[in-house]
Amino acid sequence: MFCLGAIYSYSVISVPLKGIFEAPPPQGYGLKVSSTEMQLPFIVFLLLFALTMPFAGKYIERYGPRKVTLIGALLVGLGWCLASFANSPLTLTFLYGVIGGLGVGIAYNCPIVTSTKWFPDRRGLAVGLTVLGFGISAALVGPLADFLTARFGVQVMFQILGGIFFALTAASALLLKFPPENWTPQGWKNVGNLTVSQAGLKREEMVRTKTFYVLWICYTVGTLAGLMAIGVSKPVGLEVASNLGISQQEISALLTALIAPFAICNGFGRPLFGWLTDKLGPRKTAAISFTMIVIASLAMSAANSLQVYIFTFAVLWLNLGGWLAIAPAATAKFFGTKDYARNYGLVFTAYGAGALIGNLIAGQSKDILGAYVKIFPYVAALAAIGLIISSKLKPPN
Repeated sequence: MFCLGAIYSYSVISVPLKGIFEAPPPQGYGLKVSSTEMQLPFIVFLLLFALTMPFAGKYIERYGPRKVTLIGALLVGLGWCLASFANSPLTLTFLYGVIGGLGVGIAYNCPIVTSTKWFPDRRGLAVGLTVLGFGISAALVGPLADFLTARFGVQVMFQILGGIFFALTAASALLLKFPPENWTPQGWKNVGNLTVSQAGLKREEMVRTKTFYVLWICYTVGTLAGLMAIGVSKPVGLEVASNLGISQQEISALLTALIAPFAICNGFGRPLFGWLTDKLGPRKTAAISFTMIVIASLAMSAANSLQVYIFTFAVLWLNLGGWLAIAPAATAKFFGTKDYARNYGLVFTAYGAGALIGNLIAGQSKDILGAYVKIFPYVAALAAIGLIISSKLKPPN
């Protein structure tokens, strides 16, 4: 999960990449690159990641998590290594976005499905702790990428990280396995009062329930703000600093350093909201998350200071991590684990929708409105809509 989550450091590596694309030859490629174009590799990566999940689900059940993860590891390593040859946002979109996104989409669900099977008594917390690695990845990968770029250049950075990610993911895959059929923890009895959850629904049955569509919409809105924030964390910080009269040279190191606490918020939001989902249920936990997103987005809209920027982005990263625990736990709670790999794979397409919408409107807000911060009133409005819809997040009949 730590290796797969390195995509969350994109806002750090996009800055030197844009510099190379725009620099005149021979130092660069002499291109004129828009903010939307620089968001494209990130958007495609996350979109392919989400769209691959539903197709990978049946193979996880058929062949086990170990073999499927090894295939994902190969593609992830390849995507990062090949990104070193990108000479434009378009080639980066294919080499990094498509290949890397496919690899993460294939591997991501394997440890999640494994956790839900080994810990049926604490699914929310178990999944939250599992995806913790994905969330905190940027805390280490961001500074490491900055260090490697300064020492060897951005192309070599991609190659080094690609090799590391392949080796670590492949080694970790060898330890993944499912428990025996009908296994339960010693002394635990299924005390759930949901007959649907106990029996379990197949994907074809799940999509005929109202609960699936409510969960999908909530997941889309819940991840939209966080994925947008992750993709533009450093550029927005530079924008805020510029409005305060602080130069890029003065603030750049601080903004890169802030990715670490943001990533920690993202990481620990997962076990926190997973635990809350176990205790309060998905509906109440979703309402808490949407309320936090509304408050943070309104704060960013009403003020322009580094303190408000740090508060807003910490909350948005935290809640993105939260939804990556709420949604898988809710999927297991509402639809059971009988067809969990395929079910959550389909629910996870909401993450792709959130990535696409969030990053497109972020890029467009910069290109059309002239500033990233002007998008936050719309984010607050979407979260308010999500808060209303989440009241319908109930078990299927």
